[in-house]
Amino acid sequence: MKNHISATILGLLLLTGSTQAQQKQAPNIILFLVDDMGWMDNSVPFSGAKLTLNQRYHTPNMERLAAQGVLFSNAYATPVCTPSRISLITGMNAAHHGVTNWTSPSKNNSTDAADSTFSPAPWNINGLSPRQGDSATVYATPYPQLLKDAGYYTIHVGKAHWGPMGMPGANPLNLGFQVNIAGHAAGHPQSYLSEEHYGNLPGKNSAQSVPDLEEYYDSGDFLTEALTKEAIKAMANPIARKQPFYLNMAHYAVHTPITADPRYYQQYRDAGLNAAEAKYASLIEGMDKSLGDIMDYLERQHVANNTIIIFMSDNGGLSLNPPRGGAAHSQNLPLKAGKGSVHEGGIREPMLVKWPSVARPGAVCNQPLIIEDFFPSILEMAGVKKYTTAQQVDGKSFVPMLRNPSQVQSERTLVWHYPDKWIAKDGPGINYRSAIRRGNWKMIYNMRTGEKELYDLATDIGEVNNLAQKQPEKVKELSQLLSSQLRQWKSPMPVITATGKPVSMPDEAR
Repeated sequence: MKNHISATILGLLLLTGSTQAQQKQAPNIILFLVDDMGWMDNSVPFSGAKLTLNQRYHTPNMERLAAQGVLFSNAYATPVCTPSRISLITGMNAAHHGVTNWTSPSKNNSTDAADSTFSPAPWNINGLSPRQGDSATVYATPYPQLLKDAGYYTIHVGKAHWGPMGMPGANPLNLGFQVNIAGHAAGHPQSYLSEEHYGNLPGKNSAQSVPDLEEYYDSGDFLTEALTKEAIKAMANPIARKQPFYLNMAHYAVHTPITADPRYYQQYRDAGLNAAEAKYASLIEGMDKSLGDIMDYLERQHVANNTIIIFMSDNGGLSLNPPRGGAAHSQNLPLKAGKGSVHEGGIREPMLVKWPSVARPGAVCNQPLIIEDFFPSILEMAGVKKYTTAQQVDGKSFVPMLRNPSQVQSERTLVWHYPDKWIAKDGPGINYRSAIRRGNWKMIYNMRTGEKELYDLATDIGEVNNLAQKQPEKVKELSQLLSSQLRQWKSPMPVITATGKPVSMPDEAR
């Protein structure tokens, strides 16, 4: 009997130890998401060599993260913010979830600019909802909810922008987060300055005023710094409990209003940058300091070796003048155009992933991937294998690429769909465009004119040499692939005001 009791106790101890070991092995995960940061807005050579713009910026902590993890040179998002953020959290392509433009702070409000030819596409103007039946929303299961269900402590800090006020998507607490700091319906801050209470001064506040940061009013802490301090405080609780956590560190930087971070601004002016570009560079460096502060904190708490860090931006860098300085659409060179465009400058993003003991430090992966891939990847990283979602997930896990960065799947097809008018004036790849990439071939479809452009990204990353006339069969092939996918997803298309009919699909256009 004594031996039986001892064996039982030993078994329980072993079981408890095994459970504790499993809990210990579950990695912490941090998504460090920057707003409107371009592929060239840093000192990391994502192109393979340090180019002119890389030498402008000072981002030592991005360099540090790249040295500790895998650099993804062909990572993509969508042309603007809300579509990317909803693709990320649902695993759906923007053409599939139908939130193709940025959502207004107020519900039932299309943000499309007025157009003399087209009426707005019937896109989901009320964003994401975890609740079925809400009008003009995509009903989907967010992955933070699945992480929470699996035992993760889920934290959101910073910009949310998944839906307008009065809809469930406006509040991160409705999407599986247990902590929400400063996340709401707005897509940019009214102010980065503590002296202006981040936009909350009496009589001057608006829907863009950043909530939850009263502690930092008049402190001198720039918004980026205040959010970082709050993220570190929020991580302390699960670390003390040895509970795995997921942190959605979603900075408002470097979105407009482009504001000088006083810690860094003057050094860029002294280096010869004009005022607008010096302000922008200071925002970049403040963001980089935040990354470094979080990495340092993880090391001090002895959890860095069990924490995954994923660095990403939600769309390309802004290239309009104003508010940027310099010639319009030159700010992301050698990439063409910028935010709002389906050219590379609007969609190719700086992506880094550190996963200790899994991702090889200093490795480079050239496999193209897209932001909906984050959904299955993060769940796989967390060990969440069995889950049910309301939506069909389009993304593919990039975890195999972390284990073997040299692999390239040449037949992977990526789709972008922007059937909206972002700004009043057209620009390169801006307004009413769709695009498809298969291997190194990329085709852009202009919904207004029916014209198509074809580029070989292997030799023409700047999309300078349009090969559509020389490669009609490739244009036809990609037009059919793109159209088939848009039809399958029932993607919204702009409406011709004179006829009330949607514009032609790419394979129907001349």
